Formats: sequence, structure tokens, C-alpha cells
Amino acid sequence: MRHTKNWVLGIFGLALALVLVMASLVWAFQREVATALMKRVAHTQVGRNAVGNLPDGLHLALCGTGSPFPDPSRAGPCSVIIAGKRIFLVDAGEGAAKNLGYMGIPGGQVEALFLTHFHSDHIDGLSPIMLQHWGLGTATTPLPIHGPTGVEKVVDGFRSAYVLDFGYRVSHHSEKILPSGGSGGKAFPFALPPVGQGDAVVILEDKGLKITAFRVNHAPVEPAVGYRFDYQGRSVVITGDTIKTPSVVTVAQGADILLHEALQPKLVNILESEFKGKNMPNMGHVMRDILTYHTTPEEAAQQASAAQVKHLVFNHIVPPMPFAFAYPAFVGDAAQFFKGPMTVGEDGMLFSLPANSTEIIQKRLN
Repeated sequence: MRHTKNWVLGIFGLALALVLVMASLVWAFQREVATALMKRVAHTQVGRNAVGNLPDGLHLALCGTGSPFPDPSRAGPCSVIIAGKRIFLVDAGEGAAKNLGYMGIPGGQVEALFLTHFHSDHIDGLSPIMLQHWGLGTATTPLPIHGPTGVEKVVDGFRSAYVLDFGYRVSHHSEKILPSGGSGGKAFPFALPPVGQGDAVVILEDKGLKITAFRVNHAPVEPAVGYRFDYQGRSVVITGDTIKTPSVVTVAQGADILLHEALQPKLVNILESEFKGKNMPNMGHVMRDILTYHTTPEEAAQQASAAQVKHLVFNHIVPPMPFAFAYPAFVGDAAQFFKGPMTVGEDGMLFSLPANSTEIIQKRLN
């Protein structure tokens, strides 16, 4: 028995010695090891396209599921729609462009961007999105940016803010590498029907893809819209920011996925109390105000049930959810109203809807 114990201790000691020797070697050659690792990372990441081989169909990727609140795990609102080989974005919140890179979605191949409304958290990531379109895609024309009336002011404002930057980049890299005609964005405004004469308008119908914009209620923010994407018998509806609105049910009828914004009042009330207790009454007031123009998870579930959608996904998560353990508190009683699958959206999620089927495949891209 003693010999066995000594043998085990000897083996353990030898293994520990080898580990220490290896650690010493790594430390001694840290620069060389790090360089080799960086080469490996560069080889696997540069030019990566994680969505290039997706099957024909409609795909939804979440490049930003957060809100104006600081949240280390969530960028500002941003969704990717892939129809066949065509890539579109809906909204461009802060950090969304970086997430495209993390997820392996080629920003240079984004065909167009659609804005739901002009709150800062839905547009403050526009500039890096436009830069990716220009630089990674060597674009010769600006990024098309669609939105309700007023989108012109947003796009022109960003262009004015970055006009010096555009010049610096062309001067440094040359017109051949970064054609000046491809910088920035170009606004494509659309008008909704007059109130009382319909809530939706088809803004694109091409190569089997149909994109419908519809009015939502985010008052006092006006205009505010959501979008429905239809392709190859599959459909995704993105609400943008809104209270519980009948148009969502109307437009989302039978959709495969309803991506609905959600705010949990019980958790927001905790923040209100904290702001008040720490002598920040202005932010406490804001916490009360935001309850009036967003949808609760329970209300979103009611909408999903009335529209008979297949899968409900929450985004624009308010307040921040620092860990998945808190998700049941966020979702609240939503399961009482919608019996289908529900998902609290996280940055990096991908939902694939193969053409002409009922299958919904969920995975991660980061």
C-alpha cells in the first residue's frame, strides 16, 4: 500500500513539475507564443462569414437586444434579416456594428438598413454601420437607409457630423480603396397611410422578398413603425418600440417569429425606488415615464397569442438583465397568455426559418 501511495505521489509530482516547466517556457517565450496565437486568431476571424452557408429561407439574427440602459451583455437595438443571400438590418444601436463582427456577419454585404423610429438608442450606432458598408464592402454608393418621414434629417445629420472623417479616410487610403461616393448613407423616406385609412404599406417587393412597414404607437414619438419580412413562405415581424397596439396583431397574423420589445414594470419600479433613495428624482421621474410607451412581456404575449404567431422573442430588454437567472422575473406571467415558445433575446442569437417549412432552428453566432 505504501509503495502504491509513493508511486501516485511520484506521478503527481512529475506532472506538477512538467506543468511548471511548460508554464515557465510559455512565460519565457510569451512574445512568440502571443504572436502565434494572434496569427491563428487573425486567420480564423478575418473575412469570416458565419451566415454564408445558411440554407435558403429567412433568418433572424440579434445584433443588439438592449436599450439606453448600460448593459455589458447587450448592444443597442439591432436585428439582422437574411433572406436567401441578402442581408438587411433593422435599427442601429450603439455597439451593433461590433456585434456584427463578433457574430461573423459581413457588414460590407448589408444591402439596406431600416429604422423603426428616431430615438437615440436606435440610431446612435449608425456611423460604424455606414463605415463597415463603405470600407469592408468597398462600396461606391452610400448605404440605403429606409425609414418613415424624417429619416432624411437623421441621415443628413450623420453625414454632416462625419464629413471630415470621410475626407481623412479617402485622403489616407486613396479613392481606389475607399471611393468617396460610397461614404455615409442615403435616406429613402416612406409615408404611411393617413390615420384611419390603414396602418401598413409595402415598401419593397423584389425577388420573392416582401417588406411591409406598419404604424405602431410610441407616442409622443411619431412616426414609429414596425416591419414584417416575408420570404419563401416564412415570416418575421419586428415591432420596434410601442405600447400594445392593434396593428401588431393585424400585421403579425400567422408569422413564424414575432420580435417584440418588452419592459417589465415590476423591475423598473425597483430602479425608480433606487433613484429616489439616492436623491436622483429626475431619473425616478424618467422611470415612471417610460412605463407609458412600452409593452410589458405579458402584453406582448397577448399580442402573440392573438396573432397566432409560432414563436415570441423579446428584445429591447428593459431593465437590463445581468444574468439569465433573472429571466423568469422579467417574463413575469407571460406564459399565461401565450402557450408557444418564448425566448428572452440575447445578442448573438440566430433563428433560422428554412424555406417552405415550419421548422425554427435556434443557435448562437458568438
